[in-house]
Amino acid sequence: MIKSWETRVRGKGGLAEIEVDRDLRSLSADIISRACFGSSYSEGEEIFFMIRSLQKVMTKGKTTMGAPGLRLLPTKNNREKWNLEKEVNSKILEVVKQPNEAEHEKDLLQMILEGAKSNIVHHYHDKFILDNCKNIYYAGHETTAMVASWSLMLLSAYPDWQACVRAEVLGVFKGGIPDPDMLRSMKVRPLHLYPPAVFVMREVLQDIEFKGVTIPRGINIQIPVATLHQITDLWGPGAHQFSPERFAAGVLGACKHPQAYLPYGVGARTCVGHHFAMAELKVVLSLILSKFSVSLSPAHQHSPLSRMVLEPEHGICLLVRRL
Repeated sequence: MIKSWETRVRGKGGLAEIEVDRDLRSLSADIISRACFGSSYSEGEEIFFMIRSLQKVMTKGKTTMGAPGLRLLPTKNNREKWNLEKEVNSKILEVVKQPNEAEHEKDLLQMILEGAKSNIVHHYHDKFILDNCKNIYYAGHETTAMVASWSLMLLSAYPDWQACVRAEVLGVFKGGIPDPDMLRSMKVRPLHLYPPAVFVMREVLQDIEFKGVTIPRGINIQIPVATLHQITDLWGPGAHQFSPERFAAGVLGACKHPQAYLPYGVGARTCVGHHFAMAELKVVLSLILSKFSVSLSPAHQHSPLSRMVLEPEHGICLLVRRL
């Protein structure tokens, strides 16, 4: 991706307009596919395309989510969703059942297959594989790509912070390849305004009374993460502003309650790929900012859209210049 940007910038005389979220989706998909499935993005391209289509279909009817039984009716939207789900399932099974040429390297896919083989009843074997693989495909690339995209947009809008981040990157990496110690010393804080997950969901395990409201067992509660992150009673009067300095003393110094910050969940159900995602995010942003400066394009239209993740409805168009 970096080489592609260099070529495009050079071809445009030193300044190119790039829809960065599109390229970051492709890059993140390639990373998660190689790391977890041992395949390149080109081999999984069809799966990612179908998943993107399925995401859009699944969010079309979200305003009627509460209507009982509606998801079972053969509406046009539901039929499209069912057909896409079948295609995704078929393609994933086709990919995972291909012989692995590098048997000495144990990737996540092999561990999923071994787990299905040894611990799962035969009837649920394929379902176990599909559920785990789809979870990785859905959550493993889209969330990181969107956080990286929103980060670049914010740094484009706040050039002073962009200069600070670039100075930190150059000071930590010193032109070398980042190692785990370098990555641990860096902090990423765009997750306050643009968290990757739209909702965190929890099931009520027993009847509870909460502030005069009875919540029965079995109910699913949706916590709107972006809304929670901007409640002024918890975050102060500047809750809606991009101010990374608020995290100088950590989450406890940024808000009144640590569990008010939920970019990757909290507790036992914290996202299992949290550390992988943060490492990837730091490496990607560091490579970009060490080679390019970015600014908002006049063509950029700011319109965050809640699908399965918080994404830009019209993309994120930036002007990219080689340093």
